[in-house]
Amino acid sequence: MIPSPTRRLLLGTALAAPGLARAAFPERPIRLVIPYGGGGQTDIVSRVTADALSRALGQPVLADNRPGGAGNLAAETVARSPADGHTLLVATAATNSGLNALLYRQLGYDWRTDFAPVGQFCATYNVLLVHRSVPGADFAAVLEWIRQNPGRFTFASAGVGASTHLIMEDIGARLGLEMVHVPYRQSTQAMTDMLSGRVLSRCIGLPEGATVRDQPEIRPVALSCAGRRADWPGVPAMGETILGFTGGSYFGLVAPARTPPEVVARLNAALGEALADPAVQAGYARVGADAVAPHPPAAFAALAKAEHERWAPLIRRLNLVAE
Repeated sequence: MIPSPTRRLLLGTALAAPGLARAAFPERPIRLVIPYGGGGQTDIVSRVTADALSRALGQPVLADNRPGGAGNLAAETVARSPADGHTLLVATAATNSGLNALLYRQLGYDWRTDFAPVGQFCATYNVLLVHRSVPGADFAAVLEWIRQNPGRFTFASAGVGASTHLIMEDIGARLGLEMVHVPYRQSTQAMTDMLSGRVLSRCIGLPEGATVRDQPEIRPVALSCAGRRADWPGVPAMGETILGFTGGSYFGLVAPARTPPEVVARLNAALGEALADPAVQAGYARVGADAVAPHPPAAFAALAKAEHERWAPLIRRLNLVAE
């Protein structure tokens, strides 16, 4: 039997409805959950990204700071949200590469199964500052002094399992160096103690390092990025001495698992549009972050896996547990 015109119209409308629903995304403002408090580097790059996504998607992308548990509270919030693309998480290696799963005894989410990757948007790196009492004209000479004086070299960090802690432990493991980790809850106290020589070094983010690099009590000896930077003239990359070494942090977007693939693709396209915007790149650069090239969600998933494979053996070998 040949369908009547009315039947054809109803059938066509039914078949088109899913496509119409997909085309409507986003149909309301998007919530971007940020795992740390306001005013810091993570908050700033996240808000730059949110503003650009708002323009690309035609709906407000609203920042929602949810600090707590090194990102765990924010990750749990997003993992339990509806899988419709209207709630996103600013993901770091702590939550997205499963580092927190190794450092904390209990989590309210599974980093492997509870999220759908959207894409990375920037990367940040660090500088190693040493107190003037540490001998050595360059990074190689400082490392040699540490080797010859086991247990004397102390380094401050933001806490057990922080990226700057892991970078220093990785250097020690690769080179067989004996260094002493001194974790701090307050960055200001760590800086005060380094300036006074109570601790001999800090590996810290480039923006914070820039505020003190001219202090006569300390000197920068190496950067953790792949090469030298124009904004840190004369300071070598760690990889020039430790072949191929890099260490930093990545920032990206994930949605709840089971978010429709077409919604993830729309978000990824909007993120790619944002990353191509010179204003976005400049916004990142103002706080020492580097925009990355647009890429598909699978590439971000591969990065998350690679970072887990790099850091997990070190965390297990040192038996690290977050405080």
